[in-house]
Amino acid sequence: MRKITVAATQMACSWNRSANIDRAEALIRKAAAEGAQIIQLQELFETPYFAQIEDYEYLDLARSRENNEMIMRMQDVAKELEVVLPVSFFEDAGMVRFNTTAVIDADGKVLGHYRKTHIPDDMGYYEKFYFSPGNTGFRVWDTKYARIGVGICWDQWFPEAARIMSLKGAQFLFYPTAIGSFAVPVDQIKTYEEDDKWLLHWQNTMLGHAAANMAPVIASNRIGIEEEPKAGTAIRFWGSSFIGDNTGIKVAKMDEETEGVITAEFDLDELEAYRREVCVFRDRRPSMYADLLTLEGKPVE
Repeated sequence: MRKITVAATQMACSWNRSANIDRAEALIRKAAAEGAQIIQLQELFETPYFAQIEDYEYLDLARSRENNEMIMRMQDVAKELEVVLPVSFFEDAGMVRFNTTAVIDADGKVLGHYRKTHIPDDMGYYEKFYFSPGNTGFRVWDTKYARIGVGICWDQWFPEAARIMSLKGAQFLFYPTAIGSFAVPVDQIKTYEEDDKWLLHWQNTMLGHAAANMAPVIASNRIGIEEEPKAGTAIRFWGSSFIGDNTGIKVAKMDEETEGVITAEFDLDELEAYRREVCVFRDRRPSMYADLLTLEGKPVE
């Protein structure tokens, strides 16, 4: 048996960048103390979710991959605790910027980066203003404990992303996330109950990826109401971070408001045996899927 414990975290974010990083580190340490070996933090945890509006000043929040103080600190933490950390950050790449995850192995080395492929543009989620579409392709990494794939938030709605990472051998699919209500005037912010069907849709989509690819899914979301004073709007983030097993069943979940950590243990040998016995990958017909390479479901005439 090859047992591995994975974790998801969730927290609220303020405009105190150093305090957010401190809080993230505290959650990592808590997860490690509970036996977690791969720990997922939420998307863009260094600041509030700035993409509620289009504002050129927020472009200055981006940091380069090189000499990135937050990443270097997380490298030290990963090495000390011997944990794997997929770490989300706003990347400054010269003339463009990306929504990026650095994958830090248990020895503190950065194994590589993934840049968010699917960039949303919706009420309060104006990411196309800030991020160029990722150009890394969907990637997997052989960490100390398992081969993992990482998507970022909006990527989680696309089965193609999960399938490609699984075809590349990902044993676990990780999704750092920032999702909640649409941005509305502060006095019109909805309750969680009013958003419940959307919250379940979000979770069920990823649980479908877990079931279809027979790979556990780990999703980490933020919590709290984040107000954008320049626009007079706010988003209520859903929290509800969760871990789904390789059959698409939630095995650990958090509520909508509480900061904290969840963990789940899996046996890599059992996961491998299950994938081998359920013959989905054997029976795939790639030559029949050409229409997936079109936007319209058919070649342009």
